[in-house]
Order: sequence, then structure tokens, then C-alpha cells
Amino acid sequence: MVTVSPSDTWTYALRLPHDPRAARVARMTVRTVLDTHGRHEVLDAVELLTSELVTNTYLHATGPASLRLTALADGRLRVGVRDSHPRIPAPFGGPPRDSVPRAPTDAEGGRGLRLVQEYADCWGGWSLGDNLLDRGAGKLLWFEVGRGRGSS
Repeated sequence: MVTVSPSDTWTYALRLPHDPRAARVARMTVRTVLDTHGRHEVLDAVELLTSELVTNTYLHATGPASLRLTALADGRLRVGVRDSHPRIPAPFGGPPRDSVPRAPTDAEGGRGLRLVQEYADCWGGWSLGDNLLDRGAGKLLWFEVGRGRGSS
């Protein structure tokens, strides 16, 4: 008799409306999924960074966004957020990836992408085109957590 153990890989996808409550829905989803899979060690960072990316989709894009959480076989967790705006902001674009300036201390915003730079193990982005009538238009930003920056 062969015993089959369940895979440690999984994927969840969620479509989010262009709505100011989308970041809250994303945080609740992330918390539920990571609690269910026992990934408590990355929960706070993933919840924070997901919220920042989804908030940016509401502020800088039109139309719905998509959220995808993927557990990879080596223990990493990848989070991707897709929206309809084609511009890829730093630190997700090409080098230098550390070009996110510090926000002034009295600023009400401007810290979200800096948080990604500080708390994610790696990150990136792809432009999907700039034709808003094209279903492939927009961008996909992603980050990974779960392995230390010094891990090989």
C-alpha cells in the first residue's frame, strides 16, 4: 500500500472590486488562509504587504484587482496583485530596486512600497500592457516571504 502525503503547495485566488474596502477583504482572506495552513510565522508581514499593494491598486488604478497567494514547495509564500495600471513602481521595476525614497515624517502616505522593500525576501513586477480595453492590460506585482534574505 502506498501512502500519499498532501502537498505543501497550494494556491488561492481572489478578485477584488475597485472599492476602498478591498484592502480589508484582502487582509481578512490572507489571515484566514495562513491561519488554516499554519503559516503563523509570516502572517503579519504578508497581511501588511498585501494590504499595501491592494491599497495602491485602489489609489492608482481603475477597475478590479486580483490577489493570488501561492505556497511554494520550498516553504516560501508568494503573493501577487494584478491591477489595470501598466506602470511598475520602484522597487518592483528594474534596478536599482532600492530606489524607494523615505517618506517625510509628516507625510500621510508614501511608506507602503518601502515596507515591501524592508519585509519581503524578494519582489518584482511585470507589465501586462497599457491598453485598458485589452484583458491583459495592467501589471502584476509580487513579493515572497518565508526564507531569510541570507538563505540560499
